[in-house]
Amino acid sequence: MGNSLPPFSKPASKTNAPAAGFAGLTAKLDYLSASEVEQVRLAYRFSDEAHLGQLRNSGEPYITHPIAVATQCAEWKLDAQALMAALLHDAIEDCGISKAELIERFGSPVAEMVDGLTKLDKLHFTTREENQAESFRKMLLAMARDVRVILIKLADRSHNMRTMGDMPRAKWGRIAQETLDIYAPIAHRLGLNQTYRELQDLAFQHLLPWRYTILSKAVAKARSRRRDLLQKVQKELEGSFAACDMPVRIAGREKSLYSIYRKMSDKHLSFAQVTDIYGFRVVVPSTTDCYTALGILHQLYKPVPGKFKDHIAIAKVNGYQSLHTTLVGPSGISVEFQMRTEAMHLVAESGVAAHWLYKVNNPQDTAHDRLGTQWLQSLLDIQDETRDAAEFWDHVKVDLFPDAVYVFTPKSQIMAMPRGATIVDFAYAIHTNIGDRTVAARINGEQVPLRTELKNGDVVDVVTASVSAPNPAWLSFVRTGRARSKIRHHLKTMEHTESEALGQKLLSQALRAEGIENFPQGPEYAAIWDKLLRFTASKTRQELLTDIGLGKRISNIVAKRLVLLLADMGQRPDAVLLTQQRFAASDSHGMGTITLDGSENASVKFATCCRPIPGDEVVGYLGRGEGLAVHATHCAVAKKLLHKDRERFMGVEWSDEPARQFEVDLTVTVTNARGTMAKVASVLATAEADIVHIHSGEDGAQETKDFYFVIAVRDRAHLDTVLAKLRRTSVVIRADRSKNAVPHPITSP
Repeated sequence: MGNSLPPFSKPASKTNAPAAGFAGLTAKLDYLSASEVEQVRLAYRFSDEAHLGQLRNSGEPYITHPIAVATQCAEWKLDAQALMAALLHDAIEDCGISKAELIERFGSPVAEMVDGLTKLDKLHFTTREENQAESFRKMLLAMARDVRVILIKLADRSHNMRTMGDMPRAKWGRIAQETLDIYAPIAHRLGLNQTYRELQDLAFQHLLPWRYTILSKAVAKARSRRRDLLQKVQKELEGSFAACDMPVRIAGREKSLYSIYRKMSDKHLSFAQVTDIYGFRVVVPSTTDCYTALGILHQLYKPVPGKFKDHIAIAKVNGYQSLHTTLVGPSGISVEFQMRTEAMHLVAESGVAAHWLYKVNNPQDTAHDRLGTQWLQSLLDIQDETRDAAEFWDHVKVDLFPDAVYVFTPKSQIMAMPRGATIVDFAYAIHTNIGDRTVAARINGEQVPLRTELKNGDVVDVVTASVSAPNPAWLSFVRTGRARSKIRHHLKTMEHTESEALGQKLLSQALRAEGIENFPQGPEYAAIWDKLLRFTASKTRQELLTDIGLGKRISNIVAKRLVLLLADMGQRPDAVLLTQQRFAASDSHGMGTITLDGSENASVKFATCCRPIPGDEVVGYLGRGEGLAVHATHCAVAKKLLHKDRERFMGVEWSDEPARQFEVDLTVTVTNARGTMAKVASVLATAEADIVHIHSGEDGAQETKDFYFVIAVRDRAHLDTVLAKLRRTSVVIRADRSKNAVPHPITSP
């Protein structure tokens, strides 16, 4: 039995520690072969020459920074290629060295890592945020392909944060905030807890120096006050484990300053109310010993109910494993204990870097290869769906905080999901096709809505249908970046396809209005389409038709040009058809008439300002890049647009058999009594009107109350039936269709 670390010894500050020389680095390379050490030495010499004459803000030669970064990587036991990339990581950015030169001298893997670490300062972006988003996208994708990239980047950021006191104070806030928002969460997501805690504390120190100083003094006072008490706990622990003949290593653990600050801030606590500042780690030989140690501790001190967590049976998403329990120690002080093996401790402190640390001692073991790989692979999946850098970064930020819940598939496979994740997130986590085709779900055998948030221990069974497709409404409640990017990608693809079909329909109608009955297609018209594409500056026929469907081009103008090209080919307009079309369109708007049945999906949108339903007189507005918007003719918004943009309006009419129900707004005034809402909802259900949204007025003390509904009905006749039934209800004073969309925040029923 041993106790290698004295409890609660404050770590020495690294903030102003001088960077180690190359001799100090080589002293840490005993795990590499002689030839690999020589390769690292060559990279050092090249980097030293490249940075010759450059100084850091402290006045030290710039090469001290790459050496410090490589030294941190050597502590993680990264391979020779990663150490070479660490020494060269600023060569492209600061020294004008080309990627081709690095490939020639040090090989492609090293050059790719350096390139992945290089910012995009050479490109021009409209805003600093766009530049930053693109830089992070590049770095994260390089990291997904090779995790060594982010380890080098985290080592780089750690050294920069330790030496930030030498930088101009004006930069402190931006760099510290960026570290808290991006690099610390990435370190946490990959399980590098030691780096995570250090980055948080250094950022806290430079972002809020006054609060950092006050809190560090308070912790130092508390440490000295409780030293005797905690030493007593350690002696009792050692005695109990010695009596059971169990070899253990006991070490004190102190909560980081930033963690204490966040807990005080989030839970509105005073420093005295934060009870888990101190704790103990008990490192034992085997997994079974962890549970035995738990039993010994629970016999020694009373456990606090609800404070036991088993992260061994169900590991955290970043690979972390330990048993956690909080016990009431001497003098009623609550103390947290963590039980783990040496291998678990390695992963707990170094996360994904433990792969290399573990390989050094266990070359044949592959158990740690999977650390972080699921999240890294998801980065590549998101990139496949999202080419915009800012959108990519938005998706990734969602996944950076691994506060997880653990759920089960019907076959008892454990899956970790972010807290707040829903059925749809779970479906996409299994497979894209499962997510796309999800129609229903059961949790623990009970049918639940798709927006239901998952809880620990839920058994989730997803029901799919081959004809189902993602619903745009899912974007309002999904939690994971993967699900969000997959849904958006599908909707964009669907919108593109439907807009192309609408564009062809509009162009066909415009051609008929010009006297051309048949849409020109086939090889004999290839030359005409080539000329038309040059005229419109479109790359393909599909792009031109999609632009027409989205309203980016007016079909009449394109049709007139196409008629001229057909005339050059000898095809003249049909005079009879021309006369018929002009007579039919004399009292309509100039682009022909579209028939609506509700199946148009993304290409046609029904305006929420007036919510038209079958039976209403309607008109279509082809917005710029927005597709076709359908308004009621009485709509004030439509009247303004008609006055301003008449050429973009077209005739639309309802199909005799609509394919779905349509949403409409109702205002229902009722007597303000208990159970009124339930009676109104019952009447709507009896009338076969689905409630989509409800909002109630805020006149709670009045004798009457207004409810604002969005309901789904088949047509005007169905709406009239619904209103008649509402008006016959005893608690309803008045029920009318609203002329405009509800102007209040809306909640689901």
